[in-house]
Amino acid sequence: MGKVIDVMSLYPKDMNIYGDSGNVLTITRRLALYGYEPRVTAYNQGDEWPEHVDMILGGGGQDTGQKKIIDDFFRRADLLRALATDGVPMLMICGMYQLFGEYFETVDGTRLDGIGVIQAHTVGRDVRMIGNLVEHSDEFGDIIGYENHSGQTFLRAGVDPLGRVDEEGRGNNGEDHTEGARMNNVIGTYMHGSLLPKNPAIADYLIRVAAERRYGEFGTADQTREQREELERIDEIAEQARKVAAARPR
Repeated sequence: MGKVIDVMSLYPKDMNIYGDSGNVLTITRRLALYGYEPRVTAYNQGDEWPEHVDMILGGGGQDTGQKKIIDDFFRRADLLRALATDGVPMLMICGMYQLFGEYFETVDGTRLDGIGVIQAHTVGRDVRMIGNLVEHSDEFGDIIGYENHSGQTFLRAGVDPLGRVDEEGRGNNGEDHTEGARMNNVIGTYMHGSLLPKNPAIADYLIRVAAERRYGEFGTADQTREQREELERIDEIAEQARKVAAARPR
């Protein structure tokens, strides 16, 4: 087997809507095709934290799901902040993106604290932003996903968005044409879809960072010709899916 990469799926029992588990499947499949050995841990509230974590993937959830995980989430806040500061690659979708921010202010004015990994805050609004979305990124090219959220997120000055959107009323808050956020190697985004199957460039970024942190380099010496050909086939399918999604408003 190839070199091990330890991947954590964060709260998959309660924070996994709109197919966000597909991000975990994409990472594990691509790791294997690059010649690595993916080792996935599903961490839910009350579970023991694993000895080693190379990458963390978190999904979206409804309000009920957030309430179920919130106590455990804050119990792990210092650890998550330390891992983020240390450069562990993370992808946080929608609800987890909001919880990784500084706070969420509900429609009625109630303030719910986040853990402050991402310098941003979210305000609940009555208007919902929903539909397929194309955003533009210098590093990843066009990113394609599906947003569905009423919380509007505002980045602090100096925080880089994941991408920029052309349309009014879309993205983080419908006002400043930003979507998502990047801090260290943490990516937060409203993009469901799931995101990574249609955006292999982001999946490969997370994989490369994880491999470089653990082994000092990202290498494909253990990759076979069959694995390389299968990866090319998957990328072709992803490109077809991207074209279909980009052409559909919903």
